[in-house]
Amino acid sequence: MDTTAGITRIEDFDDPAYDPFVSDAAAFGDCANPYPQLARWRAQGAVHAFDYRGAMGLYPDVTMAGLPSYLVLGYDAVETIFLNPQTFSNQIYARNLGICFGRSVSTMDSPEHPRYRKIFQKAFLPNMVSAWGDTLVDPVVGALMTKFAGRGRADLVQEFTHHYPFQIIYRQLDLPPEDVGVFHKLAIAQTVVSYDVAHGTEASRKLGVYFKALLDERRRHPGNDLVSLLAQAEVDGETLPEEILISFLRQLVNAGGDTTYRATSVLLTGLLTNPEQLAAVRADRSLIPQAIEEALRWDGPVLIASRTPLVDTELCGVALPAGANLSVAAGSANRDPARFDDPDRFDIFRKKQRHFGFAFGPHVCIGQHLARLEMTRALNALLDHLPNLRLDPDHPPPQVQGTMMRVPKHIHVRFD
Repeated sequence: MDTTAGITRIEDFDDPAYDPFVSDAAAFGDCANPYPQLARWRAQGAVHAFDYRGAMGLYPDVTMAGLPSYLVLGYDAVETIFLNPQTFSNQIYARNLGICFGRSVSTMDSPEHPRYRKIFQKAFLPNMVSAWGDTLVDPVVGALMTKFAGRGRADLVQEFTHHYPFQIIYRQLDLPPEDVGVFHKLAIAQTVVSYDVAHGTEASRKLGVYFKALLDERRRHPGNDLVSLLAQAEVDGETLPEEILISFLRQLVNAGGDTTYRATSVLLTGLLTNPEQLAAVRADRSLIPQAIEEALRWDGPVLIASRTPLVDTELCGVALPAGANLSVAAGSANRDPARFDDPDRFDIFRKKQRHFGFAFGPHVCIGQHLARLEMTRALNALLDHLPNLRLDPDHPPPQVQGTMMRVPKHIHVRFD
């Protein structure tokens, strides 16, 4: 790496032409609607002894080779797993996420996990998140919208939702603008490790070098950015070990940016394809929180989570051996008719019930409040500045797709 003006430059892939963005369909699948198949399996039983990826026609996850695989579908079964980390462990993620991210809190169990999570949460307290709304979120949303607000039509995915959460993270980290392009490539490439270990680990290694240099720089010259905050955060005199802090920063773009982009795109799809609900939200912005929760339930960004039993156990009458790979179908649980009436319908007025869009239990998403804030501010801005926002009849309506992670590729709209 060469340095410019005292800042360590980020290093691109050895093959700079490598494009991780074309890998999304291969990594996460492009199934238009997995829910009917999930419903058929769920009706047959809450737990099944087979591999979800293979059953849905995806590349096998090479990091899980040799493990017995099970699919968990029902609401009560998924809730049981999320609420019992002492039996159903996150250690399974060390086999894939751990290869790229390192000692991530996502791979940890108690007592290590709550100890470090408590320190990370210091940087995501409500007052910090609220301040980011004004200083980070609104400027990014406004800058993106000015590029199409006068045109009368736009593709809200390609021109808006696909960009704004990532740009917010760049500002949170206070990255040099010239590093952003390569940084995003490396961050996204970490997710392909399930079938392309070489590029995933190359991205991880180069981000590790970059974040180590960034941490050293921010410790010498601390600011108000997230790197500086995390470097100084402590609980009961304990700060974050550098290895764990770097793993969190490696994971941030995917855990924070990618999922928020997907969730916001699904929210807009649900509202625009149900114009009477969009009109209700436009007229009464106090409905936005329940619209967000319904989007997260209806088609949350992460369809499948992973866990592993630490001991031989049983769930819903099915024996689960210690060390098995459990595909925990949060998306199926969110559409379980035993819990939700007419579950396939997007309905912001449905009775409020817990969903698993941000998982649940000790490993519930640490950035959930920031994600909700970003979605709220984005939706308000679109409704404020794009009068009579509606789907463009010259294009097909948006179609959420994905077998593991869900998002529409396009949302073509018109406005006055």
